[in-house]
Amino acid sequence: MKRIIYILLTITMLTSAMFVTASCKKTGKLVCGVTEYDPMNYRENGEWVGFDTEFAKLVGDKLEMEVEFQEIIWEQKYSELESGSISCIWNGFTANASDDGVLRTDRVDMSYSYMLNMQCVIVKDDRYSEFTSIDALAGKTAAAEKGSAGEEAALGLIGDDGTFIGCAAQVNAFIEVKSGAVDFAVVDILLGQSIAGSGDYSDLVIANIPMDFEVYAVGFKKGDKLRDKVNDAMKELYDDGSLMQLAEKYGLENSLLLDTEFGK
Repeated sequence: MKRIIYILLTITMLTSAMFVTASCKKTGKLVCGVTEYDPMNYRENGEWVGFDTEFAKLVGDKLEMEVEFQEIIWEQKYSELESGSISCIWNGFTANASDDGVLRTDRVDMSYSYMLNMQCVIVKDDRYSEFTSIDALAGKTAAAEKGSAGEEAALGLIGDDGTFIGCAAQVNAFIEVKSGAVDFAVVDILLGQSIAGSGDYSDLVIANIPMDFEVYAVGFKKGDKLRDKVNDAMKELYDDGSLMQLAEKYGLENSLLLDTEFGK
């Protein structure tokens, strides 16, 4: 009798374990296209961290999806999305910008916008007094990430007489300024505030030049229903305070927003 009870208990435990495993199984995979961009996505000890990294993971938990991060070349973001190698572009993606004269909202379906941003001009500190107006940038040599909102801004600032140097990543634009290869770089201000004036770039500063405000959103292939599911998860995380907690962790609380009209 004891043996029968033991067998029944064992079967019950195994069945329960199988049920728990099945219930915890992820229902799909969310592959986020990213680049190295502190404080949004960057590596520590070989692992991806950052606001967007953790944000994506929180959304993945809500949707019961496994989240992966795939590093991409930024100017190839649309082809990566169209090919299906990534599910979305989630990397401080400026939603209200253009690429080659085409609005990004015409290329992809955007999620709700969730963070304010703007471009900023990076210069050497000993040249700070040279660059106090937009007019002072005309005809100069500028660097920015290829295919970025920074490139669009830089080309407008230098005009037809200027020279543009495209970089594979935003962080590389700082190297161009430091080496003297360019007069200035244009990068996202959240990155500029994180890097300029510290470490190897202690001799670089953000110029006092006003730029237009931008917003970040997640980009999906046109017609992808996953966008709507992500929007729902975003709103839950915003409403329950989880997103603000995450923003505070990375010092971004003053930039956080949730525009539920943008991603409709």
